[in-house]
Amino acid sequence: MLKLNRKVEYGLIAMKHMVGKPMGELTSVREICDLYGTPFDPVAHVMRLLNTGGLVKSEQGAHGGYRLMENVMMVSFRDFIQLIEGYPLAFTDCLRMEDMRCTINNKCNIVGPMTHFHNRIKEFLESINLGDLLEERVPSPFLAAQGEGSTYV
Repeated sequence: MLKLNRKVEYGLIAMKHMVGKPMGELTSVREICDLYGTPFDPVAHVMRLLNTGGLVKSEQGAHGGYRLMENVMMVSFRDFIQLIEGYPLAFTDCLRMEDMRCTINNKCNIVGPMTHFHNRIKEFLESINLGDLLEERVPSPFLAAQGEGSTYV
């Protein structure tokens, strides 16, 4: 089953939170963790990756934190995932291995179909940008379950 890496989820949570704030306002890792119940160390790691990748800018000091960069909404979801995971997307081992060959590659009957699948999913992820994900007004089942009713995230 396809599933996002937990670090990607933390990155989206942080980015979604930051988009909801006035442009340029700083956000701390502690703020994100306290609001959403996420673990500090993984979120801090993801924020460092987003800083290195140019999606956020870190500000040091007692009142430091991270601010969104202006171009962030145009970044493709594929690029966002790869930035956090640290390697190109691949949905099977034979597509992930660059210099290594799959042990059954010479007899495998799904290399072609899986390559087609991989390319289609990659195209789909490239067609979605962070703006599509972060600005979408979708009812939050989490907030609705807590009695917030029509609250949107």
